[in-house]
Amino acid sequence: MKLQDLDVIITSPPAPGWGGRYWILVKVTTDTGVTGWGECYASSVGPRAMEHVIRDVFERHMAGENPENIELMFRRVYSSGFTQRPDLTVMGAFSGLEIACWDILGKDRDRPVYALLGGKMNDRIRAYTYLYPLPHHDLGAFWTSPEMAAEAAADCVARGYTAIKFDPAGPYTLRGGHMPAMSDISMSVAFCKAIREAVGDKADLLFGTHGQFTTAGAIRLGQALEPYAPLWFEEPIPPDNVEEMAKVARAVRIPVSTGERLTTKAEFASVLQSGAATILQPALGRAGGIWEMKKVAALAEVFNAQMAPHLYAGPVEWAANIHLGVSIPNILMAETIETPFHDALIKSAIRVEDGFIPAPTAPGLGIDVDEDLARAHPLTGDHLHLEMREEPCDYVNGNAFEGGAPAPRD
Repeated sequence: MKLQDLDVIITSPPAPGWGGRYWILVKVTTDTGVTGWGECYASSVGPRAMEHVIRDVFERHMAGENPENIELMFRRVYSSGFTQRPDLTVMGAFSGLEIACWDILGKDRDRPVYALLGGKMNDRIRAYTYLYPLPHHDLGAFWTSPEMAAEAAADCVARGYTAIKFDPAGPYTLRGGHMPAMSDISMSVAFCKAIREAVGDKADLLFGTHGQFTTAGAIRLGQALEPYAPLWFEEPIPPDNVEEMAKVARAVRIPVSTGERLTTKAEFASVLQSGAATILQPALGRAGGIWEMKKVAALAEVFNAQMAPHLYAGPVEWAANIHLGVSIPNILMAETIETPFHDALIKSAIRVEDGFIPAPTAPGLGIDVDEDLARAHPLTGDHLHLEMREEPCDYVNGNAFEGGAPAPRD
């Protein structure tokens, strides 16, 4: 069996578009007719340019190869162009293709992917969700309303979730880490207070930031949130300086998490060695794929750290996250996005049940991708999947920021 054909589908989720502006799906077929699906997570170049990168990686390093030889193909890609160092874009391309290889292998052997990764360690995976507006909420006002956030949190708990994430702490700016405005700290405290009062001890609070702050700014904010006992303080400073993140981890009595923007064991190992985080959040469509993150999970075990795969993408990457989680002992939880489009794209093959995701039982990733639906929602516009803003933090009028891909209003 050899890898033979590749198709790339760029699909754009309809409004409100939770999961980003577009998802890059890859369909890989072998010379024996077995098809595997993968997903390449957001990259630093536009999706049409990324399609060329994906095709180059496949044709240069993978076409004609046995899909079993994942380690060999990884080493080819990791070494490409005399590099042998983490490359976000190339690894983003390989990650989706690698996921597709596992889907092929599972289907060929009539076994779920996790059965090929050491077997089933966990019967189900704890799910967490972002707080999204309820149907009656004003989409613009939601992001700065502790009351609406508390109502959304109570709704999540009623549906079985035991962990909820939110990030009211101000802008993600390309200028790098900034000192939070005092109003941002007050807003963050108000959100934590309102949500904690709404859910009590029924759910953990996951406080998200996206590398917004300076080290000192992150410490100020984190210490203000300590009375509400969040389970994690996510990526409090830009992810490229693990020693500074370790200073935050030592100064704040909230576990630090990171990993959404990291790729390969080389970057995750630095986080563990420095003590920068005890919860790792790889995005499997970017971080090197399932096998590479299985290695990272083993490294994390040595440091008594846990895994919480990240998801701001489509359900194919989600499926990969679930198979990794089922196979490892140190899974904490997995991010989940529940929208009709996410569900329909994989024909309801994997679902959240009372706050947990049961281990899939079907072969491969355990999903059935609706290819016609994916193609029926082509990308329009020229924005990236996620974007930072150029304007600095507003210390006068306050900050109302909806993330890197604001939801359309239609």
